[in-house]
Amino acid sequence: MDVLSVASEVFPLIKTGGLADVVGALPAALKAEGITVRTLVPGYPAVMAALGEVRAHRALPPVLGHTLQVIEAESHGLDLLVLDCPALYDRPGGPYLDASGQDWPDNATRFAVLSRVAADIGKGGLAGWRPDIVHAHDWQAGLAAAYLHYDGGPRPGTVITVHNLAFPGKFAPELASALGLPPESLSPDGVEFYGSLSMLKAGLRFADRVTTVSPGYAAEILAPEAGMGFDGLLRARGGAVRGILNGIDTEEWNPSTDLHLETPFTLGGWAARARNKAALQAAQGLDVDPNALLFGVVSRLSWQKGLDLLLSAVPDLLDEGAQLALLGAGDPDLEQGFRDAAAAHPGRIGCVIGYNETMAHQMQAASDALLVPSRFEPCGLTQLYALRYGAIPVVARVGGLGDTIIDANPMALHAGVATGVQFAAPTLPLLRAAISRTATLYRDRPAWRRMQLNAMETDTSWRGPARAYAALYRELLA
Repeated sequence: MDVLSVASEVFPLIKTGGLADVVGALPAALKAEGITVRTLVPGYPAVMAALGEVRAHRALPPVLGHTLQVIEAESHGLDLLVLDCPALYDRPGGPYLDASGQDWPDNATRFAVLSRVAADIGKGGLAGWRPDIVHAHDWQAGLAAAYLHYDGGPRPGTVITVHNLAFPGKFAPELASALGLPPESLSPDGVEFYGSLSMLKAGLRFADRVTTVSPGYAAEILAPEAGMGFDGLLRARGGAVRGILNGIDTEEWNPSTDLHLETPFTLGGWAARARNKAALQAAQGLDVDPNALLFGVVSRLSWQKGLDLLLSAVPDLLDEGAQLALLGAGDPDLEQGFRDAAAAHPGRIGCVIGYNETMAHQMQAASDALLVPSRFEPCGLTQLYALRYGAIPVVARVGGLGDTIIDANPMALHAGVATGVQFAAPTLPLLRAAISRTATLYRDRPAWRRMQLNAMETDTSWRGPARAYAALYRELLA
């Protein structure tokens, strides 16, 4: 079976978040299921620079007024179809934002072209290869299913995976004609979304199957509280909506071979893990204290991630004698708030604003516990990395966080199966209680070590999720 994966980013070529990790890791896992995946991605400068073996350049007819070609290449084990269109993608800044942090004004065209090319390839537009399934990821690829629907005629099966429903890809409805959509598409039964054109709605409405990245999130988005205005449509899709939990690349995230670490370590290698803790404490300006409970945070600093709650809970964390090491960027007020906390509590609070892949790995290997107080979380990958590295996740019981962590309640501790600490709902009083409960658990070292071993033995790989995606594809073909 052949699958065309369509995404705006793919690790390790271009990444702004977990979407890239999923798109980069899933193809290798699907090989074991007899499924070949080719990934269509825009030719940003970083992608063009990272191309490995180039097999062919395929010129395509103009798309929405733009001249382009598709480069067939292999890079980092990925079979790539790179959309080479300098007018749309060869520019500084990020995939979605310019250097000043503003949306590129032509984002509607940039990602409509990506979707239009995906639809054309799905219908055999790339000589010698025609996919059985077109699998779109998030709003940037959502129009692919709509184009295939409105084109009519034979087409492949279509799937859209929603990595975060909070990003609907909304644009002015007047753009519909310029994007190659028929007039009838601008209706509640088409791509219209509360007066706008939504690329995500296009995928939710017209893809044969809609998946989210955890069963918990798939259930949550059927209700208005988490449905972001799409809950009615999703309820109407019924059994077409599925939740398939994410995995992680267990080769990239492997504490025994991770070259980012001060000292790689294996299951039960507590002495080596302690050396990583000391190195991170030093790097973040914390007191090098092996006995201090070190909480880590690797996150976008935003309201969604609950980092405002954590900022308010810093005094409680300090009262427990704990330390905090943070790596992240986002809301300017939160960035400044954590900087101020670090300045006010030298040796106890560390703060690195920005993102650094090496330090992200080091945080997982060094933290005693990893805080994820999200208000909503489709899946979350950081808690899966934490399990792999023996950092106890402390998570809000939402979406994929609730699906992946076994709370250290009395029964789970008695049965010896706990892997972390959950709290619900994501509020300041319950976060404070979770911090206190984590500190109590940390003081019981035998129980804490048992939790760490449970965490590291958890299967966080793509094996199970790949089987679920393969079953979904086969269902479509049947």
